[in-house]
Amino acid sequence: MKFDLIRLKSGMDTYIPIDLTYSFSKEELKDTEIISLENVSIVGEITKNSFDEYEVSAHLQGTMVLPCSVTLKPVNVPFDVEMEQNVSDFIEETGEKSIICENTLDIFPIIWENILMEIPMKVVSDDISDRTLSGNGWKVISGNEEPEKNPELEKLKDLL
Repeated sequence: MKFDLIRLKSGMDTYIPIDLTYSFSKEELKDTEIISLENVSIVGEITKNSFDEYEVSAHLQGTMVLPCSVTLKPVNVPFDVEMEQNVSDFIEETGEKSIICENTLDIFPIIWENILMEIPMKVVSDDISDRTLSGNGWKVISGNEEPEKNPELEKLKDLL
């Protein structure tokens, strides 16, 4: 996702249009929970502000496949992100100096960072209702359920 900045640097153009559809490889996804991430639509532009800094504005849209937190079955999770990123600030925050090289700008790390921020902490499949949520001596307690009180511990309460 490299873009030539010569026309923008010289003032011939006021922006560089971005209109891509990108599918991430297994190698790019290896250190994440994402099972697959294909056909991500990236539409936006690269501009130069009054401080001669480059800015990337884009709309990211796609569907990531993540494992269910309970069953580990693949779950489709759609995302839709509006992002604006100053390239200088991004380099300062991440230390990723390789994204800009003389007359080219690689926006992949910026796009990737914004997609990673969209990964939910917990994904639960819609067909979870047919799963056993209790067993011999255990059960899953939801957040609004009051746990059963142990009668032996209740006796200790009287001593205190």
